[in-house]
Amino acid sequence: MADATVTDVTTTHEHLSELDALLRPGIIELGIGHPAQELLPVDAMRQANADAVARYGPHMLSYGYTTGPSPLADWLRDRITQQERQALGADEIAISGGISDALDQLVTLCTQPGDVVLVESPTYHFGVRVLRDRPVRLVPVPHVADQPDPAALAERITQLKRDGLRPRLLYCVPTYNNPTGMSWTDATRRAVVELAANEGILIVEDDVYRDLPLDGDAPESLWAIARRGVVARLGSFSKSIAPGLRVGWITAGSEVIRRIRDCGLMDSRGGCNQYTALAVAAYCERGAFNHHLAQFRAAYRARRDVLCAALAEHLPQGCAFEVPLGGFFVWLRLPIGMSARALKPIAEQHGVSFAPSHRFYADASVARDDAMRLAFTMYDEAQLIEGARRLGAAVQQLMK
Repeated sequence: MADATVTDVTTTHEHLSELDALLRPGIIELGIGHPAQELLPVDAMRQANADAVARYGPHMLSYGYTTGPSPLADWLRDRITQQERQALGADEIAISGGISDALDQLVTLCTQPGDVVLVESPTYHFGVRVLRDRPVRLVPVPHVADQPDPAALAERITQLKRDGLRPRLLYCVPTYNNPTGMSWTDATRRAVVELAANEGILIVEDDVYRDLPLDGDAPESLWAIARRGVVARLGSFSKSIAPGLRVGWITAGSEVIRRIRDCGLMDSRGGCNQYTALAVAAYCERGAFNHHLAQFRAAYRARRDVLCAALAEHLPQGCAFEVPLGGFFVWLRLPIGMSARALKPIAEQHGVSFAPSHRFYADASVARDDAMRLAFTMYDEAQLIEGARRLGAAVQQLMK
């Protein structure tokens, strides 16, 4: 029995976080979309936690309010109102356990078995996995130049209705998309919002990278453009503070928030992450949020620039990418006829890895195999340069 106890403790310490399981010796893992460990605000969160315990005491350890503690919700409402020039009512926001938790709640509460969920392609692959856990039918949204084609989308919706199918949700990442890093144009945003409003489709806007513009300002959100009730926008502190917090929020019409407030899940547990949400509120109220966010943006801008310059230097002709204006990722297209899946084992022999493009499509029939997602946030500049050099050598080997 003693030996078993020792083994369990050892296993626990070897897996303190997801990175412990993902990182492999000798490989620069450009496929992993994690923040830089050295930039995470450990000291500021330690102080915020102490402030919150002193201020809120036993309330931190109690069941929370179903839509989240008011100190955090009120801070978010003030910030969103100021930044997006949209007044946000107390009945139009709910604190969530992060974006995946919020997405799971929305698809549970707003669809019935067999309903159609339209999915941007390519898109966040783990978002697709959340959707696939529900008995809904996923249908890819037609794309042109890394964003939806509104005319083709309208035709697809018409055909679905002819077939007796009614789209209920549209899941998308329109700002600094994961995996492409690109953002929809203003014209596309307005056309898709208008189409959804006319068709009675709820847009689920994954807006996780809104706080990470690296050049200029983030584009206007779909939530800010649309009339109330058309868009449920998902936000998170995972990228702007730390992913381990598992705290985010939903801004949506009051009817959607009412469904969340009244659902059995919230009724049974009394809100999401009460303790952590109040610690985050203290962190934000003491001014740490804006201070550390500026540090993130400066560091990620420098790392993006270094990786893009190194890719341009080391990759052969035929490879192409656009410099993203925000977010975590570069979307690299390979020369015509080259397969990302075929390249990956060669790249790993050279000591670098990536996320191949086929992972980011809800439907294999439209999935591309000629691109990859590269993350520039987790490694320092020297490692990013070396990763690009290794990747270039792997592409050259496959071309030969």
